[in-house]
Amino acid sequence: MIITKKSLPRRTFLKGVGATLALPLLDAMIPAATAFEKTAAKPVPRLGFVFIPMGTDHSRWTPKDVGALGELSPILSPLAAVKEHLVVLTNLELKNSYPGTHTTSNAGFLSAAFAKHTESSDYYLGTTIDQHAAQVLGRDTPLRSLEMSMDLLQTVGQCNNGYACVYQNNLSWSSPTTPLPSEAHPRMVFERLFGEGGSFAERQAALRKKASLLDWVREDYARLKRKLGPADQGRVEGYLDSIREVERQIQSAESSSEDNPMPDLDRPTGVPAAYGDHAKLMFDLQVLALQGDITRVITFQLARETSNRTYPELGVPDSHHPLSHHGNDPEKIERMSRINRFHVALFAEFLEKLQAVPDGDGSLLDHCVYLYGSGMGNPSTHDHDNLPILVAGGGACGLKGGRHIRFETGTPLANLHMTLLERVGIHLDSFGDSNGRIDNLFDVLAG
Repeated sequence: MIITKKSLPRRTFLKGVGATLALPLLDAMIPAATAFEKTAAKPVPRLGFVFIPMGTDHSRWTPKDVGALGELSPILSPLAAVKEHLVVLTNLELKNSYPGTHTTSNAGFLSAAFAKHTESSDYYLGTTIDQHAAQVLGRDTPLRSLEMSMDLLQTVGQCNNGYACVYQNNLSWSSPTTPLPSEAHPRMVFERLFGEGGSFAERQAALRKKASLLDWVREDYARLKRKLGPADQGRVEGYLDSIREVERQIQSAESSSEDNPMPDLDRPTGVPAAYGDHAKLMFDLQVLALQGDITRVITFQLARETSNRTYPELGVPDSHHPLSHHGNDPEKIERMSRINRFHVALFAEFLEKLQAVPDGDGSLLDHCVYLYGSGMGNPSTHDHDNLPILVAGGGACGLKGGRHIRFETGTPLANLHMTLLERVGIHLDSFGDSNGRIDNLFDVLAG
């Protein structure tokens, strides 16, 4: 490391016409007086939340043993490479989501609150955990939070059991009456992360004049490069290469969609045709957002409740929603479990990418905590207990991984939410139906 008297600001950007690129954490951003106080000792926390719909097959999800994670269950097996960064949590419940519905599964996942039963615009839920976290973590980032999804949701009115569609369409709520729409289009997310000024159409027109967004900032990077040591130059160039690859994938998907006369109505035009490719691209955008410290709070809906998506690439031609009403049919349960495992595999690949990105003296995975799971347990009975939940990452944040924790039946999921909020310095006397915190999840709870 080269110690200089003056460090670069943490919020250093590369700028060009229509583009602003935040940079990853560099050695040159660490003040000389604290150059050897590595950031892992006092990491910048990031929180992420990944929602999967319609529960799981518990027999293939739940680890056999409590305590240290040994052989992973069939559904969780794709996570083997990051097993030491995982905590699987069994017997958590969303009591406020009863009577059991798909809508309240989605609505309660991050709020642990009752959803007002209405088909109109007088909906009422609660501020979600991610938005409580964003109040603190979003103070110093360009984006307070980032809300992402996989489906183009244009439905309004009543969607399920007399509940307004707004509950099913939105994971994040900044207040009990303010849902935050999520974005499913990779280009729109990309522009939100890196675009600057003007309307979307204006920025798109400007970008078409050049091969890549990165062309706009090439001159600014040449200026900055002279101030960086070899290690920092490598970090920045690796980051720019990742941005260029994501942009290439987006451009490729947009070009392919122009030749597709039969678009998927649930899939925005201009995204990869295959669900897995779309999901991986959305996860890659999250890596870039976290790496550049553009945001520290992300929510991602891998699929929506009552999704009728099919998965022919898995040998599952059945629609997910009717398949989840399996009625204990072994063949239906087995096909549903393939979908469960596929979703986990996508998440596992994302965690491995986070683990490969340096951040301070650790990795992005060390400095992130991601909650992955569903607001529904057994979809065939529409229950909200024994939820499939795991927490990943966070080694530098004190998360004690490589474990399976089994709680008493009926332990509130809100207890986990309270614990995560405590990690980012937010103390709430209560959240949803919480009755305490999970004291053994982290080495030390933040005050």
